[in-house]
Amino acid sequence: MAKKAESYNEAIDKLRRIVADIERGDLDVDCLLDNVKEATRLIKLCKDKLYKVDEEVKKVLEELES
Repeated sequence: MAKKAESYNEAIDKLRRIVADIERGDLDVDCLLDNVKEATRLIKLCKDKLYKVDEEVKKVLEELES
C-alpha cells in the first residue's frame, strides 16, 4: 500500500520538531545526520508544494484577466 503524501503543514510541523531537537543539542552525531537529511527532504517537499501552488494561483489569476 502506498504511503500517503505528507501535507505542507505536516512537513512544517516535522521541520519544527527537528529544529527544536537540534537546538537542544542533545543529539548524537548519527541522529543529527539523520535529522539533517530528513529536514532537507522536508524542505524540498515544501518548496515543491509552494511552487505548485504559486503556479496554480498564477493560472487562476490569468483566467480572471482574460
